[in-house]
Amino acid sequence: MLHLNITDEISRLREVILGTAESNGRIPKVEDCYDPKSIEHVLSGTYPKESDMILEMDAVAKVFEKYGVKVFRPEVINNCNQIFSRDIAFVIDDKIIRANILPDRDREIEAIRYVWNQVDRDKRIILPDECHVEGGDVMPWGDYIFIGTYSGEDYPDLITARTNMDAVIAIQELFPDKIVKSFELRKSNTNAKENALHLDCCFQPIGKGKAIIHKNGFLIEKEYDWLVDFFGKENVFEISKEEMYEMNSNVFSISEDVIISEKNFTRLNIWLCNEGFTVEEVTYGEISKQGGLLRCTTMPLIRD
Repeated sequence: MLHLNITDEISRLREVILGTAESNGRIPKVEDCYDPKSIEHVLSGTYPKESDMILEMDAVAKVFEKYGVKVFRPEVINNCNQIFSRDIAFVIDDKIIRANILPDRDREIEAIRYVWNQVDRDKRIILPDECHVEGGDVMPWGDYIFIGTYSGEDYPDLITARTNMDAVIAIQELFPDKIVKSFELRKSNTNAKENALHLDCCFQPIGKGKAIIHKNGFLIEKEYDWLVDFFGKENVFEISKEEMYEMNSNVFSISEDVIISEKNFTRLNIWLCNEGFTVEEVTYGEISKQGGLLRCTTMPLIRD
């Protein structure tokens, strides 16, 4: 059996699901894309090749191996994009919660069924149908659970709006001893630089009391201000619109002081090194073309 334990984003990682780019399927049509960045690359003829993405993900698997992390991979489904394992489920404390994701992606859940089945039945949570949530919007942080959401009336029209207030309320009820803090995110179906697909696309807490953040990803300025105050302005690394577009906040912590980051995030990586972090640099630029990066492709199961 798997004894899950995730209370934050930074404790020493022991077991994780890493997505797969194998049998990723053909280049999608514009109308089948889930986010504006993928649409950009379909239209410009720069949509990533499966072989390149496999190499990028294998490099992350090697970093996990270096640090003694046990890695689960989804069972490969023919012609199915299974890269973003964070979308399909997430762990808080000792519970695994199935994400209610876009209906077209239900098959991805079946690919990790063998992991799901290793968890005690009473620790497997399926939320009611009206609760829409994806793991990229959910961040356990000690006594807090940070959740990205969108509550505008146009929610049904935005394929980029993935987590609703019904899910926020349901998660608060599941974890009554935690403080659930939600943040309204800026959404756009058409402009990737004005779209925070998930909370981890514009914010992420890291070790040593630090955080990475992009102000314009938040619809309500006082919610952004709350986060800056929570971490302390001197501990926050502000990223630009271009850096958000390149997914600079979507790094991944193996521990309090070890972070996997994209090698082209020059400004961020220099800052991280100066702050005393060990930065494991990988190439993830092809994965990035689909609107996600390192945190999106990983789903932690056990941290110390």
